[in-house]
Amino acid sequence: MNIENEIGLAVIKAVKELYGQDVPEKMVQLQKTKETFEGNLTLVVFPFLRMSKKKPEETAQEIGNYLQQNCKAIARFNVVKGFLNLVIAKAAWIGLLNDINADEKFGEKKASEASPLVMIEYSSPNTNKPLHLGHVRNNLLGWSLSKIMEANGNKVVKTNIVNDRGIHICKSMLAWQKWGNGETPESSHKKGDHLIGDYYVAFDKHYKAECEELKAQYIREGMDEEKAEEKAKNEAPLIKEAHQMLVKWEQGDAEVRALWKKMNTWVYAGFDETYKAMGVSFDKIYYESNTYLEGKKKVEEGLKKGLFFRKEDGSVWADLTKEGLDQKILLRSDGTSVYMTQDIGTAEMRFADFPIDKMIYVVGNEQIYHFQALSILLDRLGFKWGKDLVHFSYGMVELPNGKMKSREGTVVDADELIAQMIEDARRTSDELGKFKDMSEAEKQEIARIVGLGALKYFILKVDARKNMLFNPAESIDFNGNTGPFIQYTYARIRSIMRKAAEQEIDVPSTLNDDAPLNEKEMEIIQKMNEFGMAVAQAGKDYSPSGIANYCYELTKDFNQFYHDYSILNAEDENEKLTRLVIAKNVAKIIKNSMELLGIEVPERM
Repeated sequence: MNIENEIGLAVIKAVKELYGQDVPEKMVQLQKTKETFEGNLTLVVFPFLRMSKKKPEETAQEIGNYLQQNCKAIARFNVVKGFLNLVIAKAAWIGLLNDINADEKFGEKKASEASPLVMIEYSSPNTNKPLHLGHVRNNLLGWSLSKIMEANGNKVVKTNIVNDRGIHICKSMLAWQKWGNGETPESSHKKGDHLIGDYYVAFDKHYKAECEELKAQYIREGMDEEKAEEKAKNEAPLIKEAHQMLVKWEQGDAEVRALWKKMNTWVYAGFDETYKAMGVSFDKIYYESNTYLEGKKKVEEGLKKGLFFRKEDGSVWADLTKEGLDQKILLRSDGTSVYMTQDIGTAEMRFADFPIDKMIYVVGNEQIYHFQALSILLDRLGFKWGKDLVHFSYGMVELPNGKMKSREGTVVDADELIAQMIEDARRTSDELGKFKDMSEAEKQEIARIVGLGALKYFILKVDARKNMLFNPAESIDFNGNTGPFIQYTYARIRSIMRKAAEQEIDVPSTLNDDAPLNEKEMEIIQKMNEFGMAVAQAGKDYSPSGIANYCYELTKDFNQFYHDYSILNAEDENEKLTRLVIAKNVAKIIKNSMELLGIEVPERM
């Protein structure tokens, strides 16, 4: 039992015996004592005043006296108005440290057969271009969130929906037909997603040239500039051809479908390489080319049940005005689907595949309205989780300058970003002399771990809802709130433990109650104990940044402790053993925290 639970139960008994009242656990509010007062934990007394019918100070004094006499965890207390500041007994801290030491996953919960199933959708790429910096933030948030939900005792299914149909892929296909000369990823030595992205850019380049030429022609014929521009966009031969190809795709044209499958296969192989480099994966991938048909069926069912209505032009709509939104189109007049239809179809397929209790969509904050509407529609259609679906929205991420932009000059390419981060980590580590006595293979592996750690931590430490600037130079810093600072601290502790082993020091699995412990060591144990609360809060708030900031605080506290106190050269042998147990478990919690962020930690640096 942890200290908070022990004290909480003692408080409930105190109120029962002192005032004859039963109180629920949620009424017992324990918080960390403010630094200006003596104490480790503070009990908020105000909720008990109606039971005691006494002043806050008197009530706090009575409860404090009871706890000191009846709860071994309490050494002494002091009262500040309605706040009871509790000083935890040294033996209780040792007991807590022993509990932490005995549990490799201290602070995390295991899922059971009865645990709720949470499905998390992230990534959602288009098959006409490679993944970019926005996708990096999306994937890192989605992966970390899945780990945090698992650590809170949920069963988790990680899913991806690939946007593999529509005019965007037809543009790449048409450009490849016209200018590709049979080029393949093998012949060009390019990743498949980059190759297809190049043809999407080529289409846009030729299309813009056609538009400019037609616009000039229409202006010469007497049309005003705005109308000329609009007409040129619609009449350009390339866009007409792309739309014709889309119609053929919808009709199942064998030649178009064969080309579509071939080019998408190239893209998927490219995506897989990027996902592997990022360290993310999925349990199930869905494709819009399948889900949109299911969505159309579901909308037609809803229409028959009177949940939706058809307009004179044949289009199908949902009236969401009673819920404070507007009317939402679900099928166009020509029967083709929209994104909302596809999301309904995807939900139908997922619900058939898995007994989902909660659905979390990791999608940018520009889609807030879309998910408000989707939640209402899914609830109407009978999905039990529809009303409570979670749109985990996040802000834009940009670089502070134009570096690391892709060949197109418009987006930051994920592959280039990852490669540059690893290169920067290698250079910085070399300059700081971090690679002494290491083989080339080990240097490369540590550069990969540090480079990716820097990227992931810098992105995940920021509140997901905020727009952010990702600064590569700031992220690879071995001091401050960065991934490399935390990784280096972990490696330092592992080095201490190796030296202890070399000195044949037997680090105990259990410390005696009378083991030496100073104030700073108690603070470190208390900070370690807060990991469980950080995990629970991160799960409640859907907040990877909560884990990142907890991990940084623990790391910072340990570094201050390490600066002030020697571990292997402690004067007393028992002090040395206590500090080794503390260091070992700080490293464990750092590793587990970083794992929840999808970040590896090196054994040495």
